[in-house]
Amino acid sequence: QVQLVESGGGLVQAGDSLRLSCAASGRTFSTSVMGWFRQAPGKGREFVAVITWSGESTYYADSVKGRFTISRDNAKNTVYLQMNSLKPEDTATYYCAGGSRFSRAIPDFGSWGQGAQVTVSS
Repeated sequence: QVQLVESGGGLVQAGDSLRLSCAASGRTFSTSVMGWFRQAPGKGREFVAVITWSGESTYYADSVKGRFTISRDNAKNTVYLQMNSLKPEDTATYYCAGGSRFSRAIPDFGSWGQGAQVTVSS
């Protein structure tokens, strides 16, 4: 398994940008599919974005497509989520996750970080 630690969350205003980072430890990071998920207060955890181990393929939830970008640097064992044009409805705890399938399904990801809070004020 991969151990994951998110950073970069915070309080921003609508329209601002923020970049989340997820530092991974473990020999399997470079071969792991990595994803970002989020959970708003009172709601279930939802898919945000996923990237293949090589970084060649990505997939986004419709709600963030065109605003968020997932990327990874295997030399640094880090995956990123660049979030632009943030909206109040993006407010949530954001989790990075590692898995073995290029998927948006939560059960396909076996390693999870502790989460980073993102709050967007209107």
